[in-house]
Parts: sequence; structure tokens; C-alpha cells
Amino acid sequence: MARKIERAQLPYRPCVGVMLVARDNRVFIGRRLNKRQPEHVAPGHEWQMPQGGIDPGEEPYAAALRELAEETNVRSVSLIAEAPDWYTYELPDEIISKSWRGGYRGQKQKWFALRFEGAESEIDIRDPGPGHKPEFDAWRWEDVRRLPELIIPFKRPVYENVVKAFAPLLDA
Repeated sequence: MARKIERAQLPYRPCVGVMLVARDNRVFIGRRLNKRQPEHVAPGHEWQMPQGGIDPGEEPYAAALRELAEETNVRSVSLIAEAPDWYTYELPDEIISKSWRGGYRGQKQKWFALRFEGAESEIDIRDPGPGHKPEFDAWRWEDVRRLPELIIPFKRPVYENVVKAFAPLLDA
């Protein structure tokens, strides 16, 4: 009989998140594809900012730039700020065994606010680059203060922390 691993024994998956900020201080959000991992989609809460795992030996900022390019094709950015802390969230019990092969209790995320310096034509969620499958089926610019209400509820505290850290820098 397989031994069940308790939540407290599982690590957090190390990840990064990117708040991509347009010239008018609105923020990029993408609508997650429904066929992706179950922790990313709930009816009415499909929208999120780019995020993803940190590869072994990779620095968080490099991971943020890589993840942004892999999900949006965007490379024309400048750093506004790095969040002062790592933010965590716990996966709900009903999906913990389905996400990342049951190897993590949730994510520990380092967030970066990046100014988008390119033209909107650079954003390509349908074909983000060689070897990368689309993760979003739509995108838009959104007011920074609305972000927590758009994310899946169990990630909401992370988004509240991200908005608290970065919104003052955007004069929102």
C-alpha cells in the first residue's frame, strides 16, 4: 500500500510571477486555457499574470524573463521593481494530488514588476516561441486594483500582496 504524504511534508514549488505594466500603467493578464493544469482555472477566475517555475540553478529574475517570453513572446521590458518578499499559496485538497504529480503543497513565488517597452504586436500568446505551447487563449490590459478579484480564489492573497507591493509604484 502506498504511503500517503502529508501536506506539511511537501515543499513549495519555487516560482516567479511577472506584473507586465503598459505605458498607461494597466497590467497584462491572460486567460488560462481550460485544458491546462487544474490549479489555474475556475469558472469566472481564469485570468492571471504570467508565472512559472524556476529551473534548477536559475536566478529568479532570469526565470521571470524566461517565463514571460515563453507565455507571451514579450522580451522588450525594463525592471520597475522586485517584490520585497516571497509569497506562498496552498493548493486546495481536491487538486493537490493532480498538480505537479502531487509533489508540492503549493507555490513560493518571487514577483517582478516589468515595464513593457515594445509594441503590442510583440505580444503573441498563440505562438509564444519555439517549443512552447500556448498557455493563454486571450489577453488584455487591466487596472492593477482589479487583479485580486480576477484570479482563482486560493491565489488571491498572493495577488493582494503583489498589488500592495507594486501599485504605489504605478501611481494607481
